[in-house]
Amino acid sequence: MHIVIAGNIGSGKSTLTRMLSSHYGWKPQYESVEGNPYLEDYYADIHRWSFNLEVYFLKERFRDMIAISKSTDTIVQDRSIFEGVYVFMANNRAMGQISQRDFDTYMHLFSQMLNVVRMPDLMIYLRASVPHLVGNIQKRGRDYEQTMKLDYLENLNRSYEDFIANRYTGRVMVVDKDALDFEHNPEHFAAITDRIDRMLYSLFPDE
Repeated sequence: MHIVIAGNIGSGKSTLTRMLSSHYGWKPQYESVEGNPYLEDYYADIHRWSFNLEVYFLKERFRDMIAISKSTDTIVQDRSIFEGVYVFMANNRAMGQISQRDFDTYMHLFSQMLNVVRMPDLMIYLRASVPHLVGNIQKRGRDYEQTMKLDYLENLNRSYEDFIANRYTGRVMVVDKDALDFEHNPEHFAAITDRIDRMLYSLFPDE
């Protein structure tokens, strides 16, 4: 089984991935951030490095999806290839950071990958407001994220909402993150796992 945790930068994906892995005994698959050769350059000059970064992430996420498809474990994954394409790449194109030619090349490559990529069994989308995201980003203190502009996060949030409502065809569970502190409040975390249990294991799944 394959579970994906989706959400904007600073929404709590990695934390929830870790907690669900511990709770259910699932194997975690974290997004490759450390060691990314383009990330710091990207935040310093988004226009120059957008295409390079997105192709790198596409390659990494495709590799992860192949490994997941071959695994006999239940995998809980921090962000999927679908968000990389329909949220981050689409947002960079909409903001004029990537040319139409490069975008078409990227999308053609992704369309070929879809021939061997299987949809996750469940996507858990952490919906969070920009102030909530900014607070979390400041807390974790990654230097390259501290100069991130608010309109970039706002555009990503809009792209996520469009992705969930109109582009992603798999099974989705939406979690409104602003009102929850599942890392420190056991009741909040239990509310999430109760919904997951209904979605995955119950005859009466969460609507």
